Amino acid sequence: MARKPTPKLPSEPAESREDSAVPEPRPEVEDFLRYITHERQLSPRTTRAYTDDLAEFVAFLGGYYGDPAWSWAGVDRLAIRSFMGDCVTRRGLAKRSVARKLSAVRSLFRFLHVEERIEANPARAVRSPRKERTLPGFLTREQMAAIFHAAEGRAMEGGFLPLRNLAMVELFYSAGLRLSELQGLNRSDLDLVSERVRVMGKGRKERIVPVGSMAISALRRYEPRRDEVLMNVERGDRRAVFITRAGRRISVRQVQKVVVGFLKQVAEGSNVSTHSLRHSFATHLLDNGADLLAVKELLGHASLSTTQIYTHTSKERLQRIYRQAHPRA
Repeated sequence: MARKPTPKLPSEPAESREDSAVPEPRPEVEDFLRYITHERQLSPRTTRAYTDDLAEFVAFLGGYYGDPAWSWAGVDRLAIRSFMGDCVTRRGLAKRSVARKLSAVRSLFRFLHVEERIEANPARAVRSPRKERTLPGFLTREQMAAIFHAAEGRAMEGGFLPLRNLAMVELFYSAGLRLSELQGLNRSDLDLVSERVRVMGKGRKERIVPVGSMAISALRRYEPRRDEVLMNVERGDRRAVFITRAGRRISVRQVQKVVVGFLKQVAEGSNVSTHSLRHSFATHLLDNGADLLAVKELLGHASLSTTQIYTHTSKERLQRIYRQAHPRA
């Protein structure tokens, strides 16, 4: 059995220690990263986050034990908790960021345990910090109507970009998509006849979401212009729903620029993002009496607790129910 390393108390103040030194690559971490990339097929963004978080964890353990020969078998829950404490006290990270780093550490130790590289999983006994619950920003129905009015006004001339941008905003709000989900949509995912879209969500979890008639109409108007662009380029991406004038799949940054441009016209000074459309989608559904479980499925949430945060923004629904049901209202 591997010798359990002894923690080393730093002789210098914590503030003087830096994370800039790059630790030696750990083959176990590299094996884990290959596993989540090729077998679990996590997104490049998630893989990069895991890579960065685990590099920080490895660097911390080197200083914590003061021994470059420390082993994974000797890492205990106290070391993991100390890493979390270091993230909060010395680095000033938010609880949400610390919870994300703990998730990466847990996944690594789960992998090592399943692969029988360690006898016990110390991360199982470590609790996540309680996350701050923040109310998601959303737009009112009047603000959404103003956005669609502006997008429609530009699309009236029938140009490729205005029609594409109208279709993007309509589908974003109609289906409550995440930014990465909309950007990654393929034409085969859209069924304009059945008015549905197949979405590949987080963790490659697939869901089918209805699409409203206004979004379907915008997509039908955009599609001929999309086909024209693809006919006139040599190497266009014929799979992608939303493309550039060069026929390539639109990038995440380009989608953000288009959507935020519309949002700021009606919510100037507010902290708006592409996610505001998804928040608005959920809030407006709940305001109009949609079942919470149904909204959870539409959003592709793994847990109902994630969806429940939207109930705080749906006071209109409670007021309407009260007025309809209370005899003295």
